[in-house]
Amino acid sequence: MRLYLLPKPSVIMNFFNKISVTFLACFFTVAAVFASAPARNYYQLKIYHYKTQAQENTIEKYLQQAYIPALHRAGIKSVGVFKPVTQVDTAKLLYVFTPFQSWDKLMGLDQRLASDATYLTDGKDYIDAAYNQQPYTRLETIILQAFPGMPSTAVPDLSANKADRVYELRSYESPTEKFNVNKVTMFNVGDEIGLFKRLGFNAVFYSEVIAGSHMPNLMYMTTFNSKEDRDKHWDAFNKDAYWKTLSAKAEYQHNVSHADIIFLRPADYSDF
Repeated sequence: MRLYLLPKPSVIMNFFNKISVTFLACFFTVAAVFASAPARNYYQLKIYHYKTQAQENTIEKYLQQAYIPALHRAGIKSVGVFKPVTQVDTAKLLYVFTPFQSWDKLMGLDQRLASDATYLTDGKDYIDAAYNQQPYTRLETIILQAFPGMPSTAVPDLSANKADRVYELRSYESPTEKFNVNKVTMFNVGDEIGLFKRLGFNAVFYSEVIAGSHMPNLMYMTTFNSKEDRDKHWDAFNKDAYWKTLSAKAEYQHNVSHADIIFLRPADYSDF
């Protein structure tokens, strides 16, 4: 018969105390990492559909003289206004991109504008337009949240005049929600964002769509000094060794079912 000698109770207690301390230290370290991570911005992308020059004039006067100044007063430093490089006369578009630091600020915008007397006066032609003189044909709104890999916007560092620049807005649709999560993971964990940054794509934002008409999808915007500059960047991207390795990985296959590529130019009064 064998006899087993147990450690003294004090030794056992010290052992478990060390485990507890180690566990708590790990727990609080992880918690601190999450707590220190930058909050991810929310974005609103409005797309005005219009047909006439009169509608375009009304929309742009409203944006330049009322909407954007009111957002600046509300603490939103940068608002983007963009037009397609090539417009379709029968269905013209104008894009308005607004970043928000939190969900509450996004949800509180309408109330903030409604209490801004200067905004109501400066935007009167648009706000109080008659039912038979509507300033647009239809208004589409998309709500997005920034990727963890780029939690807030960046103003492009470009040298060309705004009239010559090309901004590329991309929407990647996925077959299912699971594949969409996979494509978002490819940007963040797979560091597709890092590849764009290394190659100098001057991104304004990367985001996942949380409310829109083409879900499940993600959207992002990159910027260039010209169309030729854009083509050179994408040529370098497609030839890059990291991209070839990343895109060939089995776990990232079939995660995009459709892509829309829209070339835009910023309005003179756009902050981006």
